[in-house]
Amino acid sequence: MDDRKKKVLQAIVEEYINTAEPVSSNALTKNHGLNCSSATIRNEMADLEKSGYLDKTHTSSGRIPSEKGYRYYVDELLNDSDISKEEIKYISSKLETKVNEIEDLTKITANTISEVTHYTTVSIGPRPTTQLIEEIKFVLLGSRMILAVILTDSGLVRETIIKFDEDITERQVETMNYMFNNKLKHQPIETIDRPLEDYLYDEMTYSVRVIKPVIEQLKKVLEEDNKVYLEGANKAFELPEFNSLEVAKNFINILDTKELVSEMLNSGIAEDINVYIGDENPKEELRDFSVVTFRHKVNGKELGTIGIIGPKRMDYSKVISVMKYISKKLNEEYSKTTEKGENNGKKRRKKDKQE
Repeated sequence: MDDRKKKVLQAIVEEYINTAEPVSSNALTKNHGLNCSSATIRNEMADLEKSGYLDKTHTSSGRIPSEKGYRYYVDELLNDSDISKEEIKYISSKLETKVNEIEDLTKITANTISEVTHYTTVSIGPRPTTQLIEEIKFVLLGSRMILAVILTDSGLVRETIIKFDEDITERQVETMNYMFNNKLKHQPIETIDRPLEDYLYDEMTYSVRVIKPVIEQLKKVLEEDNKVYLEGANKAFELPEFNSLEVAKNFINILDTKELVSEMLNSGIAEDINVYIGDENPKEELRDFSVVTFRHKVNGKELGTIGIIGPKRMDYSKVISVMKYISKKLNEEYSKTTEKGENNGKKRRKKDKQE
């Protein structure tokens, strides 16, 4: 594609995103400063249509981008710095909010993206199977009940109550804390899928009936699906595409189907930002929409995944610009937190040594 065709295609995509109306050569001449005549623009539009980058809704209309046209725009033409100073200030203030759990950060990030882009977002926290165990803590709640808390290296917290058919003692719980952390600390979570009995039973000095329910319950709580969080669902119905009852109904069904949303968010592992336009979506239910997924990572640690669902006429430039800035900001904030934690740890160790 030569430079003039690229400029014409970019102008058509951006005009259609702004107006939701088929684009004419006159609109391009008036609004986009293309230094060529309307006749030349019409010829370029005709060529782009023949090449599959544009569609014509009916004989007297202007053109609209095809899925192929959107794809070329996303891959080659969009501006990924389409973010204002006011938006940068707003995003920064939101992401500086202190959070206790990493899943809270994912929710805040999803809400921020929805507020800035005006699209619906869905999000889940980091997948447990991608993380390392930082600590397992058991707390005795009664003679036959304990609380188990699992903390991962990215800050994900899972907790569960475990009940027993026989009495257990504080000393047994202390032994469990030592044994499980000794064997599992800094190990991948999927380690718990292995038969821990093989290397725990021999070292425990009390009934295996205590260990077995612990292992089973830990596996169960870690296999539970992450919660799916939804932000800005009402924003979709402000868009003209959702005036169609069929599209609106399909959209609601998608948001109500937890398995579909989870699968959508867990796709595209290779890239931090993935764009699926119409038929590129693997699921039939998503073919009327575009989906942009953002798997945010900091220092190699996965913090969760956010997806934006919108029409194929999505403002890709704005969405991707916001995601890239948020990724940068999260890295900055997380690095500050990590550095502060390491410095505090050094101070504590120095104080302990002095004492």
